[in-house]
Amino acid sequence: MQQPLAGKRAIVGGGSQGIGRAAASALAELGAEVLLLARNAESLARAAEGLPTPAGQMHRWLSVDNAQPEALAAAVAAELEAWGDAHILVNNTGGPAAGPLLEASAEAFLSAFTNHLLVNQKLAQLLVPGMKRAGYGRIVNVISTSVKAPLHGLGVSNTVRAAVGNWAKTLATELAPSGITVNNVLPGATATERLTAIDGLVLFGTAPEKSAVLSFGFADLHPYDLGTLLDQQGIAVRTGQHCAQPIMDYYNIPGTVRASFAAYSSREDVDRLADGVERALRMLR
Repeated sequence: MQQPLAGKRAIVGGGSQGIGRAAASALAELGAEVLLLARNAESLARAAEGLPTPAGQMHRWLSVDNAQPEALAAAVAAELEAWGDAHILVNNTGGPAAGPLLEASAEAFLSAFTNHLLVNQKLAQLLVPGMKRAGYGRIVNVISTSVKAPLHGLGVSNTVRAAVGNWAKTLATELAPSGITVNNVLPGATATERLTAIDGLVLFGTAPEKSAVLSFGFADLHPYDLGTLLDQQGIAVRTGQHCAQPIMDYYNIPGTVRASFAAYSSREDVDRLADGVERALRMLR
């Protein structure tokens, strides 16, 4: 396989899991040397070790926190001193918590704005000069379908994602003469990584080619209790043994909570489910 990105360096946010990790893997497969950014050092190390190296690349990782954009930019700048200019930037981070717009606090807006827009701005300011020197640059922002139409119950996310979308469009116009492109990607849902990040959650069925159905539970909670509290939050799931009583009895599983996804499911739907599970856990424990 050809490596059209050989000799290029890419920085990928949220690179320890989910979309970020998949993007990093694809870039590495095409020959790019990748620097992964995220908070969890252990997860980052595993992800970096697992990236392809068809061009003999030496991938890197850096533990940073999007809530501290100044410190993040300083850490990346120090890394670039040893690494060299980066040519590709993938801005990717998890969405703000779900909830109605009028119930959102000023702190929620400031936090989301910092995590999603200020970090993007800091990284762009840091990397664009090197992209201009190379005459090549790619900035990709992983945002949301809510930039097309607001999604119900995601007041803060709808607001901030739209801001990032327009930031990117403005930047694209400014950088086009320098041969640097800026694009937004509106991905589908990534439920597995989001749910398994919840402490104590057990996922039943992890085959690589499994259908878009997630069955899960907790050792100390009955699935009916969890399902009831999710229902009260307007989140539709199934609970029970799902026509699999013999095998569940064999493995001593009382039942599971099952969430189904389809082509119309959004990343925000996943966030609402995960936030709902976390809210239910606080009530049940």
